[in-house]
Parts: sequence; structure tokens; C-alpha cells
Amino acid sequence: MTSMHGFELLRDEMIPELNSRAKLYQHVKTGAELVSVETDDENKVFGITFGTTPTRSNGAPHIMEHSVLCGSRKYPVKEPFVELLKGSLNTFLNAMTYPDKTTYPVASQNVKDLYNLIDVYLDAVFYPRITPYTLMQEGWHYEVEAPDAPLDYKGVVFNEMKGAYSDPDNVMARYIQQSLFPDNTYGVDSGGDPAEIPNLTFEEFKQFHDTYYHPSNARIWFYGDDDPEERLRFLNEWLKDFERIEVNATVPLQQRYTEPQQFIYPYDAGDQGLDSKKTIYTVNWMLDDISDTEKTLGFSILGHILIGTPASPLRKALIDSGLGEDLAGLGLELDLRQAVFSTGLKGILYADGPKVESLIFDTLDALANGIDSEMIEAAMNTVEFALRENNTGSFPRGLWLMLKSLRTWLHGGDPVAPLAFETPLNMIKAHLAAGEPYFEALIREYLISNPHRSVVVLRPDPEFATQQEAAERERLDQARGAMTGSDIQKVMEETLTLKQMQETSDTPENLATIPSLTLDDLDKQNKTIPIEVSEIEGARVLYHDLFTNGIVYLDLGFNLYGLPQDYLPYISLFGQALLEMGTETEDFVKLSQRIGRKTGGIGSSVLTTSLFQSEQGTAWLFLRGKATTTQAGDLLDILHDILLTVKLDNQERFRQIVLEEKAGIESELVPSGYSFVVSRLRSQFNEAGWVDEQINGVSNLFFLRELAEQIDSDWGSVLETLEAIRHLLINRCHMLANVTLDTANWAEFQPMLAAMLAQLPGEEPQPQPWNRETAAEHEGLVIPSQVNFVGKGADLYKLGYELDGSCIVINNFLNATWLWERVRVHGGAYGGFAQFDMRSGVFTYFSYRDPNLDETLGNYDQTGEFMRELELSQDEVVKSIIGAIGRMDAYQLPDAKGYTSMVRYLTGESNAMRQTIRDEVLQTKLDNFKQFGAILDRLRDQGTVVVLGSQAAINESNTANGEWLKVVPVM
Repeated sequence: MTSMHGFELLRDEMIPELNSRAKLYQHVKTGAELVSVETDDENKVFGITFGTTPTRSNGAPHIMEHSVLCGSRKYPVKEPFVELLKGSLNTFLNAMTYPDKTTYPVASQNVKDLYNLIDVYLDAVFYPRITPYTLMQEGWHYEVEAPDAPLDYKGVVFNEMKGAYSDPDNVMARYIQQSLFPDNTYGVDSGGDPAEIPNLTFEEFKQFHDTYYHPSNARIWFYGDDDPEERLRFLNEWLKDFERIEVNATVPLQQRYTEPQQFIYPYDAGDQGLDSKKTIYTVNWMLDDISDTEKTLGFSILGHILIGTPASPLRKALIDSGLGEDLAGLGLELDLRQAVFSTGLKGILYADGPKVESLIFDTLDALANGIDSEMIEAAMNTVEFALRENNTGSFPRGLWLMLKSLRTWLHGGDPVAPLAFETPLNMIKAHLAAGEPYFEALIREYLISNPHRSVVVLRPDPEFATQQEAAERERLDQARGAMTGSDIQKVMEETLTLKQMQETSDTPENLATIPSLTLDDLDKQNKTIPIEVSEIEGARVLYHDLFTNGIVYLDLGFNLYGLPQDYLPYISLFGQALLEMGTETEDFVKLSQRIGRKTGGIGSSVLTTSLFQSEQGTAWLFLRGKATTTQAGDLLDILHDILLTVKLDNQERFRQIVLEEKAGIESELVPSGYSFVVSRLRSQFNEAGWVDEQINGVSNLFFLRELAEQIDSDWGSVLETLEAIRHLLINRCHMLANVTLDTANWAEFQPMLAAMLAQLPGEEPQPQPWNRETAAEHEGLVIPSQVNFVGKGADLYKLGYELDGSCIVINNFLNATWLWERVRVHGGAYGGFAQFDMRSGVFTYFSYRDPNLDETLGNYDQTGEFMRELELSQDEVVKSIIGAIGRMDAYQLPDAKGYTSMVRYLTGESNAMRQTIRDEVLQTKLDNFKQFGAILDRLRDQGTVVVLGSQAAINESNTANGEWLKVVPVM
């Protein structure tokens, strides 16, 4: 075996599917394992992962994930993680807690930056400065303001998990996992149950780090085009001081049930009663050990066959039943040692639960006797296309591959096997070519005949939230009652000490220890994306000459300014209807199968944004398709059929689409509450924001509820509207085609695109005037939640701000300093942020999973003063400049580049304008911060507030401040 820099080479093999070389090493002294992937990807990735297997739900793994990033031996600042957020070119910087592991990944396109990040992260995980105050801040602590005042819980993870436990889908996922794995670590909550987190002691917390955070328990990952030998040398310098130890982080296989289990839990659905149509019902199976790569890939394809598309037979049977509104459950879960499949319905009557289970098994029984061959072909093509394209969006490819590798690697298996898909894929193809009922056999063995399954039911209980609050108050009162006067005094003193520590700034000397780039390390010129603008058959065509590895990316855009404003709330539904209603020659099942068999997928999306520094906006519905160049003709044929022959007159199918859309928005209110707050705020300041709220926001939810009733009472009017939208939108003279492809393939694709466009209607477009009537008002949007999402915003251009690129630097700085410290660290929210839209001028503050309301608004209102009185060294200004450039130069895959270039074109964002902004970013001075503070003072006085959160918090604020929030019940 080959040895180098303290590492022994165990394996060395090419992965042709990824055009990469993977080497598996073991560090001789400590036993740490390393996978080093050599590839030509400039978006380089590093990660270190520890097996962490808790036996209790007190949140130790999750709180530790936060805490190791709060200062270390070499970097003795309060939060090195935040300092890196300020001043790094990173394309990914975070840490994640899973049920059986904790991972610390970073990514950057810059080698020097990458190794700076790695250095900080390795010191953090191996040598953190963990004190009782670390646990108090990041985990939990008692807080009391006066000797006779009641106790409260505070802590970042405590409030994060209160938010997680307010999300029914999140709670269901936890219950499903626990129902199938009662005997190993998956039977507890690694994130932490809010009722259990306060049981975590500092001694137990510290022992958790001592047990698991050691090189002998580490899986280390490198990926990218950096020097592979330097990886080994650098790591050995970190690992050589440790001695090998035994760490037991094994996850034993769960023994199989001999009979199914059933669990029923209450949940908070607002004022919905026990027998309302809000029950969530799932059937869940434990499948098999994921070490068998062929079987695991088979499960992936089977999952797509069963529920992957609206036309999938099990999903279709559930939705067609009319018993519920949308699918529920985990789907296919492959990140546990034994795979899980889970499905069901949400929005059902409790009494209908057994009907759901019967329907699932009746459907599986039928499928076990034969699956439609075109459905199998579609699923095979879709999964294979995704594997070969390896399109992970903004998520670094190397990080996605690391997480796939860990599925087997973490449990002592082959880390390379999950990455090399060609062999298992060909094995499955061989089974199918031989006429074997491959997927039917999986259904029979792992679903129908598998007794290791559970039924998990969430039943709405209008008393549940009150009972939870009472139980928490009882725990606090009991703790308060057991305290002596000196105990209370100690809690007050510790709370004061913690706040003083939080408010004490790091010394310049300590801050200087954090490695950083310099301005000389930055590109002075913006990266540009090629674009050619032309007209084909009356339609605008944007073409981007980029290497796409033989895939054509095509976005067809339909200008929403051709519609009356009353039609806008229908747009997302209409986009779905084009793809999910069928055509004159194919029902929607056959159409869906054809899309799956012949393309890499077609989806719909909506773009609404302001023109650059204008009160006008641009709004488009897009059909976004992709296919190999050999399938490009099929893609265009399908789009032709969808646009010209779609059948919109299927009342029942459209009702299903509406109910699924409604249920989808409702399920996002708690996990993504901040996005609804920002959308609601922006709707009050400009046309683009108003349009977006009509299509995607709370207003759209209200519309969908009314539409669901109108479909039954007046289907004729609904159908008439849909037909009118089709007539107005599908007009090549009001359309846009956006193509991302290399030159050689464009030469072949262009005439095919022209022929398709020529067949579409072409009429002189007639823009429709919109009358946006909204008065700025403060709102309290009420949902069943234990936490809040607090927003405040204004149009800074109308407040006198003149755009300067320094705003990007300032926003980056605010998010990593004042808002982070005041809203998260002091306030205990999971996050506090600011966004500035340079196009519209709208600046918004928002918080995430926030226990506070008025306190958070008070922090927003002090931001201007903080900025005006700010004293920063030039090094600190430079750090924020670097972070801003990192965000401007975010890594993008070819399809994302083509879409980004199109958006810039549509909004008037020229390369010259972007370069001016970059120049201003690089020239940012402290004076820019102070000037921006004066503008934020105007926002303080004239801004609008929107809160999405609990009735109690909104009522409390209205009582204290004179009914200033207009209460809007949302759920």
C-alpha cells in the first residue's frame, strides 16, 4: 500500500460517470478516513463528518453543531462562523445535524479561501471553547428578570425546535422515523424535543463532544480541482497530534416487526376540531439496508413510479379518491441505514383513515400484478437523466456527492459505490430486458408482504397548543418552585453575565486571527454570461453559448402583462394545468409518461421582479424544459402539443390541482413563514411585489380557498377564465424563448425551434393595464405556531436613497453583525436578516422562528443608530467587501447561468451597470455605512410591519401598543 503524509492509500479508482478519480485513505495514526475526489470542478468542497448517535431527545448533537462554531483554541472570537460569513468567497458554509451524523462542509471556488475555511472548521470541531455559557446561548437556559418574576426558557436551538415542532409535516416526519426505529438512535430526535432540551446538562453536553468529536470517528471529504497531495499534507498537520481511540457510533440494524404498528398523535391546526378535515394519515415501511446499491437504486426508481409525478399510479389513486387534499409522508428516505418508504394523505377526515390504508394496499396489489410499461420507461429515463446530468442547482455538486457517499461510508460500507451508478443501473436494465417483473417484485416483498410498517396519524386538536403551553409553564413553575432565593439570584447573575458576554466585542487582536483574503485576491471584473438576442417568427429569442454536456435547456416565457389583473391569481395553476391536464390526444397520465420517457423534465415557474430602478415590473410564466440534444425534437413536440391542444375542461382534475396547491401553501406557512412576510411587505411598495403576492403569497392562499368552492358552484366561469388565459398568453408575438446550449448544437436546434414557434398563434399583443390599490398598513397574520416571523420594510428610493454598490457590502455586514447578534444571539430567534432589492429599492428586515415580536422590531429600529455610530477598521470593511463579492460571484451551473442572464436582460441590468456596482463595492468606505444608517432611520419612522405568528404574540403587541396591527387570520 502507498503511504503519503501520514495517510495510507486503500483504494484508487476512476468513476467514469463523474469523470472523476476517487482515492480512499486512512490516517495511520488516528484511523481517520478520507475520500479524496480529483475532478475538474472549480467549485471545491471539503467536509468533515462525525457519527453521532444520541440515546435521548435532548438535542445534544444539534446544540453541539451550533456550539463548536462559537470560538476555538486558535480562533478565540465569539463566532468564527459569522466572521467567515462576513469575509469569505464561500459558495457553501454551514453545518448540519442528521439523525446519525453531524457534518461540517465548506465550498469555494478559490483555493486560498477554501483552506482558510477548512482551517477554521478543523480548529472548531477539534478544539472548541465550550463553556456553560455556550450551552446557555446556543441550547437553552433559564431567564428571569426579577426575583419575583416567572422563569422563561431562552436559547437558539430551543426556539428553532419550537418552530420545527409547530410544522405538522416536520412533526409527522419525526413520528414516522421513530415509529419504524424504536430500538436504535433513530428512535430519538437528534435535533431536540423542546420538552426535553432543558434536561441537557453541561456535563452531558461536554461528554458528547469528548465521545464523538475525534479523528478516529471522522470521515473526511475533499472534492474539486485543487492539489490532491496538498490535501494530505494539510490534514496530517491537524491529525498528527491525536492518538487513536475507540468510538462507538454504530447504528445497529433495527430488528423487524412481526406485525404492523399504529400511532395517533394530536397536533395544533388552529381552531380546527377533532373531526375537521385536517387529519394527516400515513402508511410507512422500513425497507432494507441501503448498502446494496442495486436495490437502493431500484427503490429510487420505484418511488418515482409510485408517487414521483401527478400521474404516478399510487399518487393518482390517493388524489383521485377525494379523501384528502395532498400527499403526505416522507416519500423515499435513503439517509438512514435502512431505507424508508412512506406515503398517505393530508386534509382528510379522521374517520376516513382506514379507507386511505385500504386504498394504498389495493393499489399496490394491482401494481404487483403488472405496472404500465410506459410508466416504468418514464421513471427509468427520468432517474437516469438526473444521474447523468448531476444538476444540484445552487447546492455544490461535491457536497451532494459527499452526502450520497456517507449513506454507506458512515456504516462501514463502500464510500465510492453510491457514486458509481452505471453498474447498478445496467443491472436493473438487464432485469427488465429479460422480462423480469423487477419493480413488481420489490412491491410484493418490501411493501405488501412486509410487516415492518406503521400507520402514523396526526389528528387536529384545538386544545393541543394550550396544553403544550400549560405543560411548559408547569415545568418552569416547578423548576422555579424548587429554587431557593440564592438559586434565583444565580440565574439572574448568569443571565446578566451571558448578556454581557454577548454584548462584549471581540478584540481587534482576536479578530485578526481569522484568516481572510485581501482585495488583491479578488477579481476586479464581473463574470459575464454570453447572450445573443434575436427574433424568430415574431418571438424574442435569447441564446447563451455555454457548454452543457449535450443537454439543451429551453425556457418558454409568456408575458403576464397581456392578462387582466383578475387573472393573475390563476397563473401558477394554469402553469400546472398545461402539464397536468392532458391534451386532445393524450390524457394527463400518458402525457406525463411521455414527458418522462422523452425529456429530462418540464416544469412551470413564475418570474416577477421590478425593472432596474424603475417603478415598473416584469412578470412571466415560464415552461422550463430540458432534454438531451438527441431528444430535442421530442421536447419541442411535447411543448407544441401542450400549448395548442391542452384540455382544460376536466373539472375534477383541476379541483385536485387547486386543492394540492392550497395544501402546499398551507404546509409552507410555518417552515417558510419569512418568505410570506417578505412577499406581503413587498406587495405594498411596487407593482412587481403586488403581482408576486397575488400569485404566490397569502393573498393567493385566500384566493385558492374561494376557487375550490367556485369550481363546484360555478365551473363554467372557472373554465371560461382558463380558456381566456390560454388565448391571451399563448401568442408568439408576446413570448420569449431562452436557450442555453453550445454553438454546434444550437445550429441544429435553432431551425427546430423556429418551426415550433411558427405553429403558435401570432397576434399583435395588447398589454392590459393593472390598477394596484394597496394602502400600506401594519398586519398581524395569525397561524398556529409557537414562534413568529417578524418583518419591517420600506422603499429606500422613495426615502431618498441613491443606489451605490456599497449597499451589498452593508447588507452583508448587517446580517453577520447587528441582526445576528440582536435577533439571534440576544433574542433567541433562529435568525434575523435584511434584504435589499436593488431593482425596486425595497429593504426588508425579517426574523425566522422568533420567540419575540416587539423586541425584534425594537432591534430593527435601532439599526440606523448602530450604523451611524459604527467604528470599523479598514480590515473589517475589507472583510465585508470580500463577503459581498463572494455573493455576487455565486457559483452557477449552465442552466442557472442562462436563466440569470435572461433575468438581467428583462430587468435592464446591463454588464456596464453591474461593473459599476462592482467597482463601488470594491471602493466601499466606512462613510457609506454611516450614510446608509441615516436612510435606515427614515425606515424606522416610515416603514411598514408585517408579522406572521401566533395569536397570543400578536394580541400581546396590540394590547401594549394600541391595536396597531391589523389582525388577519391565515390558518
